[in-house]
Amino acid sequence: MALRIGSRETSAPPGAGPSNRHRRLLLKSGGAAVTAAATVPVMSKGDDDKTRALIVRVPSPPTRPWADELPVLRPLQPVSSLSPMPTGLRGVGECGRADHVAWPANPPVDLYRFEMKVGSHQFHSDLPSAKVWGFNGTYPGSMIHARYGRPILVRLENKLPNEVTGWGSPDISMHLHNMHTPSASDGNPLDWFSSRAYGPGLTSPGEYKDHHYPMVYAGGDSREALGTCWYHDHRLDFTAGNVYRGMAGFFLVYDELDSGNENDPNPLALRLPSGDYDVPLMLSDRQFDSSGYDLFDEFNTDGFIGDKFMVNGKIQPYFHVSPRKYRFRFLNAAISRTYDIQIRYNGVAQGFLQIANDGNLLPAPLGRTSTTLGVAERCDMIVDFSKFPVGAELYLVNRFQQLDGRKPEDTLLASPIPMLKFIVDRPLSSPDYSRVPETLRELPPVNLNEVVTTRDFVFSRDGGAWTVNGKFFNGQPAATPKMGTAEIWTLRNASGGWIHPIHIHFEEGRILSRNGVAPPAHERGRKDVYLLGPNETIRVFLRFRDFSGKYVMHCHNLIHEDHAMMVRYDILP
Repeated sequence: MALRIGSRETSAPPGAGPSNRHRRLLLKSGGAAVTAAATVPVMSKGDDDKTRALIVRVPSPPTRPWADELPVLRPLQPVSSLSPMPTGLRGVGECGRADHVAWPANPPVDLYRFEMKVGSHQFHSDLPSAKVWGFNGTYPGSMIHARYGRPILVRLENKLPNEVTGWGSPDISMHLHNMHTPSASDGNPLDWFSSRAYGPGLTSPGEYKDHHYPMVYAGGDSREALGTCWYHDHRLDFTAGNVYRGMAGFFLVYDELDSGNENDPNPLALRLPSGDYDVPLMLSDRQFDSSGYDLFDEFNTDGFIGDKFMVNGKIQPYFHVSPRKYRFRFLNAAISRTYDIQIRYNGVAQGFLQIANDGNLLPAPLGRTSTTLGVAERCDMIVDFSKFPVGAELYLVNRFQQLDGRKPEDTLLASPIPMLKFIVDRPLSSPDYSRVPETLRELPPVNLNEVVTTRDFVFSRDGGAWTVNGKFFNGQPAATPKMGTAEIWTLRNASGGWIHPIHIHFEEGRILSRNGVAPPAHERGRKDVYLLGPNETIRVFLRFRDFSGKYVMHCHNLIHEDHAMMVRYDILP
């Protein structure tokens, strides 16, 4: 593995600011030469948005497609107790977090334990096993099935080696993207911790941190339900490296409507494909050296692009499916890559029904043949394999060619990149009673009379790093909305050379307009990631309900985030 050069803070006094621009640029200039020489030699490039970065990269070793089976993710089971048992107040040995304000009204019913530790993972059978940093030592991390009305506590124990080896940082902060969660459990980038160090959002180090998820609808409105969520590390300045090392997993949420049971007798239940036929698919990319070990470059501020395509941590796997309906929950968990995905049979794009965007059910299914996924965006789709003959082979493909972390090329690939092979040969164990109703989940109304102000945020590049409104992230609140109000935030990309998937923590928003016109149908539901293309402007309606505290908005090209494209906002009580 490449050696990462850079200092690690070993402590942070209460109220101390995060790393500043000078430290960030020092890491960039001081460490980039060593990292780039060991991994990805970088030729000269300019900051002009019309200049493409010329990156000379030795290709990863060849790997056989369809040699490994797709890992099917199974839900983690709750534990019966934790020691010490959580009480909502800070526990013995816990880092210095704020109190769980939603605990008294929503004490946890289900307890989970995550150990952040080193694990072994084989990305492909043609490659050697590699070390990952994973939630419970696995990649992807352990999956949680949650339900509204059943509050959850997740204890995150940091058991990573207390030293910097390779990229990333052993100090961690777990963000549940994009659950409606009190600030103390949001996984703010300022709230990183280990047994010896802590970030400016905390008051002391600790062996663990308890995250309390009250599992309540935003504003108490069931129309605000979430479905396909995920969690990942969010450590200030090191999110990209930590996620690349393996710190990501699925968190699926159910309720009376989206119940997770296709045989549910409740007349309100949608009865979407469930169980073995409800399949999360995490898309990502990776780079390997000539010996087959994974590589990473966190100092190229454009972003990081690998040349191997993975689904659920495996390079080009295969998946045996039955001739029936499936629900696939696609997540773009890459560092910088944008996907345009299709499912093809005999080279022809097949139709599917998109039922959710960013984990939010749409009001009605949309018939589509492709969908674009920016970093951190999700898409739930229904695919019916009963239309194909036994033994048919279909392929999930990516139509975007992306040569660097800036954006995909303007022209789609004539020969898309196959990422996953479906083989229709798994016997049916029972009839397919699942369905896709014409109506899914009603959208809550957008009431512009609630809007108290409009804020403008311009995302741009300055001095080789990334800014919001001309400023690098400094840990201080750039906005202070008041709880119980609504605002319109205008997001503008000031460059023609990059795209920015902008993620706003805490509540789902609604796109009012994209470049002055109504958004396309698949973006008219609730969202938490807003893919800003070159020189685009998006107006978003946001509410701030139920909880106060500190949250952030940032670019989810994680290299851009780590190089300062982030702002803090505080919801005032």
